[in-house]
Amino acid sequence: MRLLKYILIFIIAAACIFRLWQERPSYETISGRTMGTYYGIKIKNSPAAADLAAEIEKTLTEVNAEMSVFDPDSELSKINAAPAGQWLELSEPMRKVMKKAHEIYRLSGGAFDPTVGRLIDLWGFGVKKGKKRPDDKEIRATSGFDKIRFDKDWQKLKKDNSEVTLNLSAIAKGYGVDRVAEKLEELGIRDYVVEIGGEVRAAGRKSEDVDGWNVGIVKPEGHYTENAYVLTVKNHAVATSGDYRNFYYDGGRKFSHTISPQTGYPVENGLASVTVFHDDCMTADALATALTAMGEKEALAFAEENGLAVILFVRDGSGIVPQFSSETKKMTGEK
Repeated sequence: MRLLKYILIFIIAAACIFRLWQERPSYETISGRTMGTYYGIKIKNSPAAADLAAEIEKTLTEVNAEMSVFDPDSELSKINAAPAGQWLELSEPMRKVMKKAHEIYRLSGGAFDPTVGRLIDLWGFGVKKGKKRPDDKEIRATSGFDKIRFDKDWQKLKKDNSEVTLNLSAIAKGYGVDRVAEKLEELGIRDYVVEIGGEVRAAGRKSEDVDGWNVGIVKPEGHYTENAYVLTVKNHAVATSGDYRNFYYDGGRKFSHTISPQTGYPVENGLASVTVFHDDCMTADALATALTAMGEKEALAFAEENGLAVILFVRDGSGIVPQFSSETKKMTGEK
């Protein structure tokens, strides 16, 4: 009887240990701060976590040294400080980002334009806090990607106006996600998800049971803690832009951080948020901002015309309702 009791205790203990082993995450998690926000990376079957974390930190430090508008010694800050007419040599990463920014600027008809940096400052969302409504003269003088000149090989740029200020916040996070993903691939890692401030890129699988990674699309209302959708994403990037996190009220009027390049004013339309799915996160990031600036009707038409997978959350007077492009419906099964 006593022997049976010990056998039962052993079996129960073994079962508990086996269950705990089963419930352990099948991936390593690395997290930290970068670009004024948080990042999180999950990796299946990862190498030594400490060595990997150091590689990721090094990669993100490099991105900040290139793209940060808050670091006075960054490559971007030096471009912004340069006088008009002076040719500046660009690093390979900056060339890549500038070419993509210019591509989305052209494709969107100017709805995406990183030269709104001065306007971002004037409206109180940038390095130099202002909360001042710029006049038409300031808007015309300080913004417009056509005021930036590139040589034929994108090796150099110069500004037509010294007041033109670049702000890459609407593309740099996505680029940072891509850089980290490329570093993981370089190290032989094929199963991962990288997230910086809500911008995501996923590859491979989370576990033997899950082919892909679960990515939540936040519902842009309430306390923004609920997911409207949780989608399994594999070998794709996801980026979201919205007016529900970074804004202020002045005179009873809401001003969000996304500036319309066409008007020079913070975007005011029916879009609460825009989520874009794409092969790379840099493109998804820039497109999400462009679509936000367009407004719901133009954004959906643009997505259909260009075969983009997007989810728009639209305020219709009674609440917030989702709208899906045809490509998203194919991907999610929505009707």
